[in-house]
Amino acid sequence: MPHRNAPLTETGRLRLARCVVEDGWPLRRAAERFQVSPTTAQRWADRYRTHGEAGMRDLSSRPHTSPRRTPTRTERRIIKVRILRRWGPARIAGLLHLVPSTVHRVLTRYGLARLTHLDRATGRVIRRYERERPGELVHVDIKKLGNIPNGGGHKVLGRQEGRSKRRGAGYSYIHTAVDDHSRLADSEILTDERKETATAFWTRAHAFFTQAGITVERVLTDNGYCYRSRDWRNVLAEAGITHKRTRPYRPQTNGKVERLNRTLLDEWAYARPYRSEQERRDVFPEWLHTYNHHRGHTALKGQPPASRVPNLTGQYT
Repeated sequence: MPHRNAPLTETGRLRLARCVVEDGWPLRRAAERFQVSPTTAQRWADRYRTHGEAGMRDLSSRPHTSPRRTPTRTERRIIKVRILRRWGPARIAGLLHLVPSTVHRVLTRYGLARLTHLDRATGRVIRRYERERPGELVHVDIKKLGNIPNGGGHKVLGRQEGRSKRRGAGYSYIHTAVDDHSRLADSEILTDERKETATAFWTRAHAFFTQAGITVERVLTDNGYCYRSRDWRNVLAEAGITHKRTRPYRPQTNGKVERLNRTLLDEWAYARPYRSEQERRDVFPEWLHTYNHHRGHTALKGQPPASRVPNLTGQYT
């Protein structure tokens, strides 16, 4: 298929060639008429003389021979190591004494999935899914985060002094709930991950989703102690919500909230050097609002989560 700026399509090439070959037009006149160079006009005229109308089609740019292509035996060894060990190009190249770029080309040529798309335990391609409506499934998780000592950590003071001040700073626990369909999130920075704290957070998060017009049907969590407690089970049962837990050692099952945790660290927690834990916490509500209302999400075709929740209060602010 010709590219969008190509001056000639297959029909245009055929008309040009016939003007030169059958009607006897000079090359320069034909080139000027069809707005191409005389060299191009000569090429299509010669192709028409040799192959007729079939010669007006685009030919493959692949060379007839590739003497420097990686030998088939080496390609098989690369594929075997990838399938059996699930290594990346750099590690495979080190084992087979190759260049990583060569290994990467072989893996791409045979269409082998990226490691990020594979389940490391089974080697199977991870199936990406999305629930059909808001509230059908809500992912819940807790992220443990080291506090910043007063005066700043190693990003402000340097690694040596930052380490000495880090002692005794303690930890924060970020409790997060994210809707599977819309990616709308509610998150709070709390002091621990006990069952009472987790249950109280979910009560507030449930109210947040309800206010947004979302009826929560199921909640997915890991196997943490707080999520296996009687308090957690009762608070979900009272609201008629089904609780589902991930399989042990399979965090990818709860991947949407895990991915939000990484985004949260990159774009808020470690986005700039803070001089105190309180300074970082003061920025958090604004960041969360930006995430829900303004930040484009790749899974939503560049739109924010609020675009999928028409009843969300203040989505146009």
